[in-house]
Amino acid sequence: MTVQRRRRIIKRRRSSVGLALVAAISFLAGMTDAIGLMSIGDFVSFMSGNTTRASVALVQGDAAQGLLLIGGLVSFVLGNVAGVMISIRFRPQAALLFVSALLACAALQEGQPELRFVSLIFAMGAVNASVEQIEGLPVGLTYVTGALSRFGRGLGRWAMGVRNTQWIIQIVPWLGMFAGAIMGAVLVREAGDLALWVPSLAALLLTAAAFQIPRRWQSRFIQSR
Repeated sequence: MTVQRRRRIIKRRRSSVGLALVAAISFLAGMTDAIGLMSIGDFVSFMSGNTTRASVALVQGDAAQGLLLIGGLVSFVLGNVAGVMISIRFRPQAALLFVSALLACAALQEGQPELRFVSLIFAMGAVNASVEQIEGLPVGLTYVTGALSRFGRGLGRWAMGVRNTQWIIQIVPWLGMFAGAIMGAVLVREAGDLALWVPSLAALLLTAAAFQIPRRWQSRFIQSR
């Protein structure tokens, strides 16, 4: 086997593992977002929606709701900050472990919807630091607007004769989030407040699986600068 062929095989395997991780984390995000929306009434990973809702609430004079949503936006940014710091200081898998703990804490906050809301958003911000790219291509985990846009633009270029098909992977996070949101809605319907424990357990299992990924591969899934 030539060196070039071996490198291609390794790259293909690394990409497959990365995409599987992206799908799983997007599934987790979709499940958590659906549970948050149905139990709290607001999104916990869809910050574009919360930005619009905050603006509308402030214009309509609902300052409390508007400030809560703005606080959620700040929490999401700070969650990203914390996730990146943990990922760089330790390993990207450590960010998943941190998210698992945050989700468990949120599940314990029964009767405190505002605190649970902010905690869930912080967790969804942090989880984005676990995978940022696949072979140099940016991917989103807790939001799919960008992924759908990149997919659509790639499809448009393909229709115009550009035969680069790397854009196809952008549908993966959307599929993961869509499936996860369905699962989250089913869990709320069947288990009520207890549904939130499932994302925490899922994040813990995902952490265990992520630790099986070679460290040199995992380092390729995050930005080094």
